[in-house]
Amino acid sequence: MADESVTAPNTHQAAHAAPSDGMPPKTSPAAIGNPKADIDALDNLERHRYAHRYASTGISCYGPSLDPADATADRGEALSILEEEDQALLCSKETGELLERLSKMGHILTETQEAQARIIQRDRARLVGVPADVQGGFARLTNEADAVWRKAKADDDWASFEPYLDRLVAQATTIARLRRPDSAPYDVWLDDFEHGTDRGFYDAFFAEVKQAVVPLLSAIRQKGWQPPRTVVEGKFDERRQMELAYDLMRLEGLDGNKMLLATTEHPYSDALTTNYGFIACHVREDDVCSNVFTMLHEGGHALYETGVESAYNYTSLKGGTSSGMHEGQSRFFENYVGRSRAFAGPLLAVMASHFKGQLGRVTPNQFYLAVNRAEGTPVRTEADELTYPLHILVRYEIEQMLFAGECAARDVPALWSAKYREYLGVKVPSDAQGALQDTHWADGLFGYFPTYALGGAIGAQLRHRMIAEGMDWDGVLASGDLSPIHAWLRQHIWRFGRSRDAGELIEAACGEPFSARYYTAYLTEKFSALYGL
Repeated sequence: MADESVTAPNTHQAAHAAPSDGMPPKTSPAAIGNPKADIDALDNLERHRYAHRYASTGISCYGPSLDPADATADRGEALSILEEEDQALLCSKETGELLERLSKMGHILTETQEAQARIIQRDRARLVGVPADVQGGFARLTNEADAVWRKAKADDDWASFEPYLDRLVAQATTIARLRRPDSAPYDVWLDDFEHGTDRGFYDAFFAEVKQAVVPLLSAIRQKGWQPPRTVVEGKFDERRQMELAYDLMRLEGLDGNKMLLATTEHPYSDALTTNYGFIACHVREDDVCSNVFTMLHEGGHALYETGVESAYNYTSLKGGTSSGMHEGQSRFFENYVGRSRAFAGPLLAVMASHFKGQLGRVTPNQFYLAVNRAEGTPVRTEADELTYPLHILVRYEIEQMLFAGECAARDVPALWSAKYREYLGVKVPSDAQGALQDTHWADGLFGYFPTYALGGAIGAQLRHRMIAEGMDWDGVLASGDLSPIHAWLRQHIWRFGRSRDAGELIEAACGEPFSARYYTAYLTEKFSALYGL
């Protein structure tokens, strides 16, 4: 699932024995060397894996929103069984032999079939060396830990979640070492969520971002002025906020015939196919902007998922190519579109149509200023655009320490508070608004957090390229019709699904490799102008 977003590669599926009778791929001995039979076996493999993904994604999406609390273990068992069967299929001797033969058939396979074989092989390599009891146990542990985390957050009770974090880190470390014995465990997980990255990549990236963000934040604080936020404050009826959420999907360009909207404790999104997207939002009576920017963020994920080439639906190429690219889309629509001055008019008009008495007299400029205050806050999902990467840096550094054995779960709340004071200058009021605020660790998604900051930088580079190619950026946003942006992203990013890696897509779309300089330049320009620096 995508948490505000978590769409991730299949990294936590449970290994098992060879597939049971009747499960694909079954290329008969007489058919070995017959390319058509192998291609048919590839198609059969893909369709069965699709059925597993459809079922497990659906269960994962609906469960947190709809299931009663006592059904947690039952849901976990169903997910584990599905994952074990899919893993058995993916890691069987027959599948390995099929992929080996396909790797030598480049002159026969289509470009799509070559991509399918390559991506399936990558998925298989992540799991084939991990015993069933280890990987299956991890799947069950994450399901249990997620339920414990939900209660712990509600009760502000770090102690109840603490032993689960230690167990999760230990099992994630074991799995990483089984998969790649010569690599540092945390690097293995970083690479899973963004292929080709490691601590060296992210250390350099965050150093560049800090060099721009920290002085800006310091200058803003020295300025001693903040735009007023009172124009968007008050009590906003939750039922009407849900009606607003549907209109926000339409404004963003999502097809209502392809979307299901629900609520949950921690927002997320996912998609079963290009015809079936899912968003779970968190409506708060005292913060309408939380709902608005959550919907724009999750809507960006959903646009990507439903914008993939529809022919990929029943294949391993369906879905976003990486978490960084996925966050590049979600944060693109949340920030570069949603928090822009030019889009303030269309966005405010939709909001005011549901809350005329509270927002009807607010001007687009007042709204723009109110939703772009740059100030340290304790909660990542409510963070402003400028300080957001510092929230990610805190998590990245703590994850490194956990995997290096430099700290344990019992140390995390104190570390968290110290780093928030150092980087953001804020006091963490509680564990619920501190180390318990995110679901990622409970879900075993170590290495995912850095992709949020990376996604912000990817989005800046894509935006820069659109403008460089002649798009009237402000004109498009002011019109409220985002179809020119959709068309560009669909042409250069969305349609390819997993068939091309993020680095390939960026270089092809932008004419150069990934660079963080567009991100830092954007932040510097925007916030210097807003605060008169």
